Amino acid sequence: QVQLVESGGGLVQPGGSLKLSCATSGIMFTRNAMGWYRQAPGKERELVASIARGGTPDYINSVKGRFTISRDIAKRMVYLQMNNLEPEDTAIYYCNTVPQSLVLSWGQGTQVTVSS
Repeated sequence: QVQLVESGGGLVQPGGSLKLSCATSGIMFTRNAMGWYRQAPGKERELVASIARGGTPDYINSVKGRFTISRDIAKRMVYLQMNNLEPEDTAIYYCNTVPQSLVLSWGQGTQVTVSS
């Protein structure tokens, strides 16, 4: 059974940093690409960062150079280091397997609010 528990969100000022963590169970990282998604109010959920089975990261253009995705295979953890945060990054952040079309269920997510 797949379980995902996101944490680390909060309220931060523009330019600040946060590190999100995702504890997983029931997922083998060597068989699944993992990603961080986000959903802002009134918008569709989007994939912002992913890490392939082999460990290669990928990002959407708007977060390149600011966000870093990583994983700890032994601990079954996925992380998202977010630097130089902008108000447009405000959203609920979720981790899950990639692609989204194959996702069966979601965790509760963690709220990130960037505001002065």
